[in-house]
Amino acid sequence: MSALHVVFKVAGAEYAIPASEVLQMESFTGATPVPGAPPHVAGLVQVRGRVVPVVDARARFGMPPTERTLDSRVVVGQLGARVVGLLVDSAREVVKLAPEQLQPPPPLVAEQSRGFVKAVAQVGPRLVMLIDFPRVIGEEKPQ
Repeated sequence: MSALHVVFKVAGAEYAIPASEVLQMESFTGATPVPGAPPHVAGLVQVRGRVVPVVDARARFGMPPTERTLDSRVVVGQLGARVVGLLVDSAREVVKLAPEQLQPPPPLVAEQSRGFVKAVAQVGPRLVMLIDFPRVIGEEKPQ
């Protein structure tokens, strides 16, 4: 059965998470730094009256920082009772992915991605990596 996925970009690559895990997407206007937080935590933002920690996808994926632009977005997701934002370069698309479109990542990608990439999908001529959202936000430790 096909499922909707939110597609976003980080450093030119496309990633996706199930739309069922996404509450909303917000423009990024800055975050309040948190003393002692890990380097991949961009800080705290307020989203519709709720204080939400934000994980910087570039930092989490080991990519160099960049200037934030008007396209920068916070993809706000919910895992159980926990609400967390993922700061990405842009997010504008929702696609429907069928199970047969999803393939396990090649072994080299699986080993180097610290378990962040759980599948790869071909969407037209593009490759989109389906990420393990709980692992990316630090909910689960890589094995």
